[in-house]
Amino acid sequence: MAVALVTGSGGLIGSEAVRHFAGLGLEVVGIDNDMRQEFFGAEASTAWNVQQLTAELGSAYSHHGVDIRDRDSLAKIFQRYRSDIAVVIHTAAQPSHDWAVRDPFTDFDVNAGGTLNMLQNTREYCIDAPFIHCSTNKVYGDTPNRLPLVEQETRWEIDPGHAYADGITEDMSIDHCLHSVFGASKVAADVMAQEYGRYFGMKTAIFRGGTLTGPAHSATELHGFLGYVMRANMERRLYRIFGYKGKQVRDAIHSHDVLSAFEAFFRNPRSAAVYNLGGGRHSNCSNLEAFAMAEKISGTEMVTEYVDENRIGDHQWWIGSMAAFQADYPEWKQVYDVPMILQEIYEANVDKWVPAAKS
Repeated sequence: MAVALVTGSGGLIGSEAVRHFAGLGLEVVGIDNDMRQEFFGAEASTAWNVQQLTAELGSAYSHHGVDIRDRDSLAKIFQRYRSDIAVVIHTAAQPSHDWAVRDPFTDFDVNAGGTLNMLQNTREYCIDAPFIHCSTNKVYGDTPNRLPLVEQETRWEIDPGHAYADGITEDMSIDHCLHSVFGASKVAADVMAQEYGRYFGMKTAIFRGGTLTGPAHSATELHGFLGYVMRANMERRLYRIFGYKGKQVRDAIHSHDVLSAFEAFFRNPRSAAVYNLGGGRHSNCSNLEAFAMAEKISGTEMVTEYVDENRIGDHQWWIGSMAAFQADYPEWKQVYDVPMILQEIYEANVDKWVPAAKS
């Protein structure tokens, strides 16, 4: 039986990967020790998602509560399956700028060291397996903030005559900029995944994600933009807007569209491939625009507070280009846009995300 090995299998993209590759007929081995709960608290725990996967997939899914920093335990998993591993999907990470500053050792050990552990085990035990690495657009640091932006009523926009008007491409430098501690650890992982592709000839794909989203997100303030917008709206909790007048722009890609991209690479892998992965011009919004959509869907007004200072290293405008990936995989098509994503998040959580009872 061909095996798909998925780290971060309880998270948004990891759980979608488990279901997707199980649906393709692969046996799926998940690795996730619910560090998200340690990072962000009980509401961010992914345990509920792991329970659902186990219930839904039965013997097609086996779960290992292993820390990707634990080399010995990781090696035992790889040794068990060896060349039966047909694909490795590495989604596990510490994903927050703010959290990384509090504990840079853990951030780097998880993001950089954990990725190295996964790459080296893949090299030793299943070198022919495509290795899909979830990187981030934060590897570009604050370079996007130097772009010529124009303030509009509800968003910032790039000068329409600029080369990146259709979206930022992979030729943007990741050097000579401020990354944040989190961004720096993800750069290390990104470059190492490229290096294992170039130096050892492994089939590695580095997907630099924008806002990856969907109903399986354990949304919390420090991570999960659209999920947290919808959650804050539905639960009537305060949403803090960090700088840029609330007009900062993000592109957003649904986990379904992410996994269809992963499958395309799995079926026709390359070495050291680097792709921006996001909603592009098809699917993007500002904070203010997301609020308006959430209010329309739920019929409830947002409760917000403006914090004048933006988060360090945060992007004022990010719309990535998917042109490079679409050139290599022309059969891939994006399905979801932001209104569809928010509607689905609302419907999936309408019975769960309710206002707290007043004492």
